[in-house]
Amino acid sequence: MSAPRVLVVDDEPAIRRLLRTSLATQDWRVIEAGNGISALAAVKAEEIDVVLLDLGLPDMDGIEVIRQIRLVLPTLPIVVLSVRDDERGKVAALDLGADDYVTKPFGMAELVARLRAALRHALQKEGTIPLYVSGDLSVDLVRRIVTRSGEEVHLSPREWDILRLLIRHAGRVLTHKHILGQLWGANGDVQQLRVYIRQLRQKLEINPERPRHIITETGIGYRLTLVE
Repeated sequence: MSAPRVLVVDDEPAIRRLLRTSLATQDWRVIEAGNGISALAAVKAEEIDVVLLDLGLPDMDGIEVIRQIRLVLPTLPIVVLSVRDDERGKVAALDLGADDYVTKPFGMAELVARLRAALRHALQKEGTIPLYVSGDLSVDLVRRIVTRSGEEVHLSPREWDILRLLIRHAGRVLTHKHILGQLWGANGDVQQLRVYIRQLRQKLEINPERPRHIITETGIGYRLTLVE
C-alpha cells in the first residue's frame, strides 16, 4: 500500500519541519505549503489524501482556503490546525466541511489519530456501512438494531436519527448547527439537542458521565469516536 499523502499548510517553517519529520517516520508522505495560494495550487497539482490546514495564513483566511477546496474537491478530508481560543474559527471551518480540528500546541499521537480518522471518514463516504461496531456498541443500520454488550437497546425515533447521523460521520466533529439543521431544520435548539445526547449516553455508555462513544467538543458540537 502506498503511503498516504498529507498536505501540510502552515506559514511557520518550524511547524512544517516538525510535522514533516514526525509524519515521515510514520510512513506519511508530506507535501508542504506556506500560504493559501500555494495550498490551492498543490491541491490541484498533486494527488492529496488529506489536508492539514492552519487557519492563520499570511495571504488569505484559512476559512476561504476550505471554501475554495470544497468547490473542486468536496470529499477531500481536511483537518484544521487552530489556536486554542479560536472557537469561532473552528465552528466556521467545520460548518464549511472540515472533518476535524487539532489545537495548538498538539501531541503527535493525537494528530496522527485525527488524520487517520479523517481518512476513514472519507472512505465511509464512498458507501453505506451496514454494521457499525465500536467497542461494546453495535449498530445495524439496515435492521435498525442497537446492542450494547450483546443486549438490545431501544431508542426513540429522534435518538435513532441522531445516532445514525453521528455514525455516517464517525470520527468527524459535527457542529450543533449541522446536527440541528439536518434533523430539526429551523425549529431546533441546542438545549433540546443536549437533552437527547444525554439520553443516548444513558443508553449507550457504560459510564454516561465519562463517555467513550459520544464525545462533547465544548462549545462546538459532538464527535462519535471509534473504540477499539
